[in-house]
Amino acid sequence: MATMESLIGLVNRIQRACTALGDYGGDEQAFSSLWDALPSVAVVGGQSSGKSSVLESIVGRDFLPRGSGIVTRRPLVLQLQQTEEGEQEYAEFGHLPQRRLTDFSLVRKEIQDETDRVTGKTKQISPVPIHLSIYSPNVVNLTLIDLPGLTKVAVEGQPESIVQDIENMVRSYVEKPNCIILAISPANQDIATSDAIKLAREVDPSGERTFGVLTKLDLMDQGTNALDVLEGRSYRLQRPWVGIVNRSQADINKNVDMIAARRKEREYFATSPDYSHLANKMGSEYLAKLLSRHLESVIKARIPSITSLINKSVDELESELNHLGRPIAVDAGAQLYTILELCRAFDRIFKEHLDGGRPGGDRIYGVFDNQLPAALRKLPFDRHLSIQNVRKIVSEADGYQPHLIAPEQGYRRLIEGSLSYFRGPAEASVDAVHFVLKELVRKSIAECQELKRFPTLQSAIAVAAYEALEKFREESKKTTLRLVDMEAGYLTVEFFRRLPQEVEKAGNPGAAVTVDRYSEAHFRRIGSNVSSYINMVTETLKNTIPKAVVYCQVKEAKQNLLNYFYTQIGKKEGKHLADLLDEDPAVMERRLQYAKRLELYKKARDEIDSVSWAR
Repeated sequence: MATMESLIGLVNRIQRACTALGDYGGDEQAFSSLWDALPSVAVVGGQSSGKSSVLESIVGRDFLPRGSGIVTRRPLVLQLQQTEEGEQEYAEFGHLPQRRLTDFSLVRKEIQDETDRVTGKTKQISPVPIHLSIYSPNVVNLTLIDLPGLTKVAVEGQPESIVQDIENMVRSYVEKPNCIILAISPANQDIATSDAIKLAREVDPSGERTFGVLTKLDLMDQGTNALDVLEGRSYRLQRPWVGIVNRSQADINKNVDMIAARRKEREYFATSPDYSHLANKMGSEYLAKLLSRHLESVIKARIPSITSLINKSVDELESELNHLGRPIAVDAGAQLYTILELCRAFDRIFKEHLDGGRPGGDRIYGVFDNQLPAALRKLPFDRHLSIQNVRKIVSEADGYQPHLIAPEQGYRRLIEGSLSYFRGPAEASVDAVHFVLKELVRKSIAECQELKRFPTLQSAIAVAAYEALEKFREESKKTTLRLVDMEAGYLTVEFFRRLPQEVEKAGNPGAAVTVDRYSEAHFRRIGSNVSSYINMVTETLKNTIPKAVVYCQVKEAKQNLLNYFYTQIGKKEGKHLADLLDEDPAVMERRLQYAKRLELYKKARDEIDSVSWAR
């Protein structure tokens, strides 16, 4: 059965996961919400109020940078994890995973170096936190956030806005309802002027989340004490005040270790005439235990909301992993199967576009219903069948011997010349549908979520599809142009049979020929007859060209778009298959990190479920 202490450690582990894996998108907002739901302790105080000394006393290690002025220039998220007695103490930074530091002087140096990496070697500040985990048998399970010290004036090298910048940064932490405020105030200053208490009162007016800490009790003027504050008479909080005696500068200079400093602190309170009656509720060890117990109660109250957020995060992680797809198999057979499955997924989306399940296929119908008729209407038949052009072509066809009844050769030349104009719209229809199909291939590849993992395979499918579409286009052009050539190659007989009858109706065929052959009416009638024939052919081609295009391009694309690609893929060796499945390293890293986070959250959920709560 999990204990409450192990649950605090569990909360720490979830917080580490939220930060160590927090650079990956998708459900980042949910992870941020989970972080906010987990309780932590923010250490707030003015510059030189003793914040660093309090933290080092709680940890039992000398590990924080020291100096004058503003030393803490980035938030330090400090996660303490209690280990088994006798285990070696060590520290890990979030930006240096898997690197254990057992020399805490190196921890101090890395905090300083990491701060400088972001802020430079200046007195600027940054809200980007440093994450540090310390594993030790001498700590309690806690998450503490060391924030830059509040200040009232900017010093040289700092912008004028730094006072407000620091306050805004501190507020961004302490305003969260799950944040416990550790308000540090020096005992040798009037509590009414405490920056930490002033800010805590604004964000936590009830005092429910605020713990007051008085430092430097040993530095108060002789004959004075801080009992009015510690006993709640000067400023009352819902939580008890705790007095702390930090190491003196002389102790620090002499490298007095924290174990000796804790012992000296206990002796101070036990022997102090002012504070001996409070000795069991004073000191850094008591403060750490007090915070840990309070954290236990907060976690207990927050368990339902934490569990709900963990479940939400698990669902979103599983959805994201499904979206990213399974890891790639290493054997050639499985890789070939994966490639074929991905091709089928693309092919399915492509067919949905053509069949109307997705938008785009309707544009092919638009080619037949709008573009082709419009192109046919724009053909220059009026110019080709003008009286002047008809007279010219008929006369040239007659040669030295004028036609006797109907100018058959003239008719043929006029019709064949008119039919040649249909080649342009026929080819344009083929090209327009080809463009639509290419665009649908591009869209289908982009919409195929499974393919997004494999840019090389995307390119290979696109190339194969475009090559197939090109072949279909060539075949479609041949077919549609054959339709035009067929109309020119064999004219409808009934059309010519009608012409002699029209001459006979004139009463005197011979005279009619003699008169009509040179009259404008004669050539106008010829142009009108040819125009009627061309209109008949136009209606025919308006129906047959779309049939040919659909049969040669659209139907072939639906049935055989990747057939040649499948044949080639089946001949490839394992290395070439692996090359096609060269997943984007960023996607692989995301999957790995999501899987780690999912494993941790599921473990967290199981541990929470295993806790038996005392009611």
